[in-house]
Amino acid sequence: MLIAWVTNRQLEQQVKFHVKEAHQPRVLLYHSSKQISSEDLKNSDIVITTYGKLLSESKVKNGAARLYSINWRRVVLDEGHNIRNPSSQTAHATHKLQATSRWLLTGTPIINGVKDFLSLLQFLKLKGGLEDEGVFGQVITRPIRQLYDGHPDRSKAVKVLAHLMKDICLRRRKDMKFVDLKLPPKTEYVHRITFSKNEQLKYDAVLAEARGELEKFQASSTKNQQGRYSSILERLLRLRQICNHWVLCKERVQNLLAFFEDQKVVTLDPKNVAILQQALQFIIESQEECAICYEEVGLHEPVITACKHVFGKACITRAIQMQSKCPMCRAELSEESLVEPAPEQGEESEIDPEEASKSSKTEALVNILGATLKNEGSKVVVFSQWTSYLNVVQQLLKDLNIPYTRIDGSMPKKARDASIESLNNDPSTRILLASLQVCSVGLNLVAADTVILADSWWAPAIEDQAVDRVHRLGQTRKTTVWRLVVEGTIEERVLDIQSEKRRLVSEAFQEKSQKGKAKETRVADISKLLA
Repeated sequence: MLIAWVTNRQLEQQVKFHVKEAHQPRVLLYHSSKQISSEDLKNSDIVITTYGKLLSESKVKNGAARLYSINWRRVVLDEGHNIRNPSSQTAHATHKLQATSRWLLTGTPIINGVKDFLSLLQFLKLKGGLEDEGVFGQVITRPIRQLYDGHPDRSKAVKVLAHLMKDICLRRRKDMKFVDLKLPPKTEYVHRITFSKNEQLKYDAVLAEARGELEKFQASSTKNQQGRYSSILERLLRLRQICNHWVLCKERVQNLLAFFEDQKVVTLDPKNVAILQQALQFIIESQEECAICYEEVGLHEPVITACKHVFGKACITRAIQMQSKCPMCRAELSEESLVEPAPEQGEESEIDPEEASKSSKTEALVNILGATLKNEGSKVVVFSQWTSYLNVVQQLLKDLNIPYTRIDGSMPKKARDASIESLNNDPSTRILLASLQVCSVGLNLVAADTVILADSWWAPAIEDQAVDRVHRLGQTRKTTVWRLVVEGTIEERVLDIQSEKRRLVSEAFQEKSQKGKAKETRVADISKLLA
């Protein structure tokens, strides 16, 4: 038995827990190359490694790549949706492993769209044609995305996908009758909130701007469309942020790149890099697509070039290696011309206490916290995709003298572990403020029994994974989930998009779901979004 298990760091403890000592396999943790040889790997029964280690070894030559020197009996990818972008370097690294059999574990084989499934097929070495990107797009992706419900071509594509899923997937959900995890029930609520008059005025002003930009985009020439499109996406982002708190939009990202208008290629000094990173962060938050692979750029190592274009790092790196030019403007580029995102900001921003309280959503959130904390022993995880909003909530908790702890992407592992320890073992720490993207996988938060989703993510699978940090094995209390949504705003549209993505997954697995017209989230549908 020689198994490579990628990314599940808790597997070693699980082996010890479930297997009697006399029969335990030899488990080796391979996260670094120190004092571990190829022979050490071959003499182990299970080798546990990470995607990062796999990626680094995929670039090594001269026989030093130990993971690639072995023909594994089985390779297991845990959290397999990490390779959902077939163009990413991580996906290519997993594809190159030699193995007799391949397993892939994920609760979310489709996160943003059906194309996510293509890379999983390629890892599994499926043969027959559908593993080819062109064939997959023609047979499945395009008919499902572009045609309406009931159209013969779309129906055929859904059936092909469903049969494929049935043949290669073993589907298990917690709500299936024959799956008894003995979990307490989970109850979900959508808490609808009404804007104050002042908030509505601010929202309506940005909405009017967005509609104006859309009209200009529709009337503009091809030359000016990219700038107009980015301007629309910025306003969509700001509309979502206003629903949380208007203070998130005080410093709006307007005309960031106008500073470089007369420069085709920007000099990458510290000041210019900071401006490019601000623009990149805005594009990531807007869920804009990579111009090469058309995958959401924030999902696969986003970078911005010195010529001010944004791509997934793997895509633009290959383009540079092939032709040393930007695919968008033909400017000369090297790998040193790429700027990565700035580290996530943590708790540095000071929020005026009076400003922090002026938000209908924040007021509703604090009311839910107050009611929940009256229940003896209850603890709460508050998720938001914006650390700036966590700062707002944090300020209010400080003013109310309510203990809390926090996890976000700016914190080192030691600090994150301390936060989890505090939530788990300190009876006075009953609130965890958590960055949605950082905490959607890999954590056990069963010390809490209540989840508040302060804002909604376009991909429902990200939210589902976050909720499952609380409602999972080991949970002994009933779980309550609150989704906060401002009525009559873009947030209701996000719920519609989530519903359609859930329906796509249900169709793929031939599960019953509500019927409804499929909707697109990009330019063709932005006018509906802003109606």
